Amino acid sequence: MKVSVLTPDERIVSLDVEPDEMMENLKAILEVETGIPLNQQQILHHGNEIRNSGRLNSAGVVENDLLMLVTTGPSASDGPAQQPQGANSMGLNSDGSAANPSAFLSHLRGNQNLMTQLMQRQPDLGNAIIRGDIETMQRFLRSQHAQQLELRRRQQRELELMNADPFDIEAQKKIEEAIRQKNVDENWEAAVEHNPESFARVIMLYVDMEVNGVPIKAFVDSGAQMTIISKDCAERCGLLRLLDRRYGGIARGVGQSEIVGRIHVAPLKIGKNYYPCTFNVLDQPDLEFIFGLDMLRKHQCSIDLKDNVLRVGGGEIAVPFLAEKDLPMHFLGDDRIPASPSASGSGKGVVTQIPPVALQSPASGAGGPSEQSLAQEAKKRARSPQDLEVKITRLMELGFDRESVTQALTLCDGNEEQAASYLFGG
Repeated sequence: MKVSVLTPDERIVSLDVEPDEMMENLKAILEVETGIPLNQQQILHHGNEIRNSGRLNSAGVVENDLLMLVTTGPSASDGPAQQPQGANSMGLNSDGSAANPSAFLSHLRGNQNLMTQLMQRQPDLGNAIIRGDIETMQRFLRSQHAQQLELRRRQQRELELMNADPFDIEAQKKIEEAIRQKNVDENWEAAVEHNPESFARVIMLYVDMEVNGVPIKAFVDSGAQMTIISKDCAERCGLLRLLDRRYGGIARGVGQSEIVGRIHVAPLKIGKNYYPCTFNVLDQPDLEFIFGLDMLRKHQCSIDLKDNVLRVGGGEIAVPFLAEKDLPMHFLGDDRIPASPSASGSGKGVVTQIPPVALQSPASGAGGPSEQSLAQEAKKRARSPQDLEVKITRLMELGFDRESVTQALTLCDGNEEQAASYLFGG
């Protein structure tokens, strides 16, 4: 808990101590903060002295209580002429450093209780004192002094605000901001104490897979509408020879990437089993492979965060998610989520894809067909029995029954991509 101690020179020393801290240990800490020897200190709480053998909670001290430190003999602030011999060597300079560093260090070494406290609370300083590192000790004393000065200045500013004219709009704004900042600081402290994991970096879900016999680190993303492989990764896996460039388009998410085509089927090894998968190929060098919602649904996958595994095929295969140490550094160095297509704006992005029929139509120009005639031709071909049957077959491969697929294509006027979005959204 936090307590404040009012010193004889009217300074306020803020300390963070245990509720059952012994008064002797608290005085040892104050000896370092104030330079007043332990045997000359007297601590009062509501006017009552707390003995050295007493504990803070036993004396009724609670969070944010104010204690008063009085001296039973000459203190370091009384000046050299009033100090006994030896106390002068414990004096502090105006910047908080020890006036006689060697004597101050020897004094700290000789106080076993104080050294125990320092090793628990400030191990770096305790080790420096044991080594005889005067420079580190002086630097610590100056730092503590600067912090105390800043604390006093802040308390003075708060006091001035509280005493300001209540009808002064600017003063009231400053008070409001001070209250808001105090709430933010308290919220941060509560998070550090009760939810420290929120300050750690969250590692995305990756698993080991093999594409066409080539091992890869697959990013499992249920927010991605389609399974994606980069052009470089597809080339490494020997799949570019199967690339269908008619399925081009634009993937919009965090940024924008070109979809160069689709690989309709390729073997994907998860665990010990092989599964047929369809990949959309993106020209994005910082992305390797995203295992998207289409394949997650087709192969009945579930993300089990309790056991930290990806279950495939209704649970027949369980593949562990990779730890941070198992991932390449370039996977961890960028917190930006790669652009990936997702359904109806939910997730990371949306996809605009050019249907194959549009790519097969002649380019419009002088003497060529108009955009309207091209659109009419595309609709006719989309409704043709042969083309419709191909679309039904492809959509059924995603795990839907024929009746649902036929109904979706009818509602979407034969548009395969819209029908897929409708089926996934339903």
